[in-house]
Amino acid sequence: MDQPPAPLPRTAPPGGCPHAENAVLLSRGAVVPVVLPGGVEGAAVLAHEVLKDFLQRPEVAKDARHFTELREGRIPPGWPLITFVTVPSMLTADGEDHRRLRGLVSRAFTPRRVEALRPRIQELTDFQLNCLARALADGGGVADLREHFALPLPMGVISELLGVETEFRDRLHYLSDRVTANEIEPAEAVAANREMIAVLTAIAAARTEQPGDDLTSALIAVRDEGGDRLSHEELIGTMLLMIVAGHKTTLNLITNAVRALCAHRDQLDLVRAGGAGWADVVEETLRWDAPVSYFPFRYPVRDVTVAGTPIAAGTPVLAGYSAAGRDPAAHGPDAHLFDVTRPARADAVRHLSLGHGVHFCLGAPLARLEATVALEALFDRFPALELAVPESRLTPYGGFTTNTVNTLPIRVGA
Repeated sequence: MDQPPAPLPRTAPPGGCPHAENAVLLSRGAVVPVVLPGGVEGAAVLAHEVLKDFLQRPEVAKDARHFTELREGRIPPGWPLITFVTVPSMLTADGEDHRRLRGLVSRAFTPRRVEALRPRIQELTDFQLNCLARALADGGGVADLREHFALPLPMGVISELLGVETEFRDRLHYLSDRVTANEIEPAEAVAANREMIAVLTAIAAARTEQPGDDLTSALIAVRDEGGDRLSHEELIGTMLLMIVAGHKTTLNLITNAVRALCAHRDQLDLVRAGGAGWADVVEETLRWDAPVSYFPFRYPVRDVTVAGTPIAAGTPVLAGYSAAGRDPAAHGPDAHLFDVTRPARADAVRHLSLGHGVHFCLGAPLARLEATVALEALFDRFPALELAVPESRLTPYGGFTTNTVNTLPIRVGA
């Protein structure tokens, strides 16, 4: 790559979104060299069509044995992004290993099984709305929607699916933040990863002793029946992936959707009048304000050229989901506008925010269902809900992988 690497967005403009920085990067090309934490050189694929193609290329791997600097011992154990690289799960597997690991979990996430969860998701949503109402009353009419609604709902759903007891949930959310943080001291990163593994090991031990009707128990049973199918490390890695991806993405999706609707009351009024559906809100939010901004990592197994840009074998490459979502070449000159009536693309790929190809997000049906149920119920309960602070006072969550805000103070308007 001939041009000098660019720093990834570490700060954000008022409102906490990365899109101004994304536009600058995208103006440099569909693929740009970037500097990762610790001075590690990588690349980011930003343009929609180029990213869609890149995510399907057979010469691009997920297994970190193809990561040159890691293989050569130049990535320290406390590197902030190490969890995305080394945890054994379908996230870091290719070929047969990926098919095996994904197959063990996929039966829990079929559209039919996910739809069967709708009544329970509605129950949890109603419970959290009552919690939000109490928080509003206790806070003088103001409450953090992220803390009191957008977080506990998906955390509750994925925890029930995995058989995680209530007492573990707050700690697992905290540790999820730490092990995926982009800017964290090496000692803190090592400690967080160790504690996360210890907590998940304790949960697995409890499910081994007292199996239940949950995914963790099912995975343990598979391991015990055929030890070569799922190792202990793969079990813990799969649990970690399910916990982190199973609540953080949906948490950000709900937060970003509420923020978008509060800033675009005409769009909210249109949905509530039946001019568009809540599913349309979810899809437009995924495109316009992707919950994950830059997702680690893929590694070319040989030198490749992507959109005219050479990328050396073993380079860690980020998928620029939030940049691709606002790519004018794919979404038109109004790509920067939030429009729930935006027609689906002719190729049926409206956005890439949940991935594409064989690594497409396994939990996508669940995330979509949770967000749809949550948004409809939220605005039915609080139709005049609005932001309690100006957009300019919202602060970014931090780092470049996650795209959301730290808090979303809301109030119930007149």
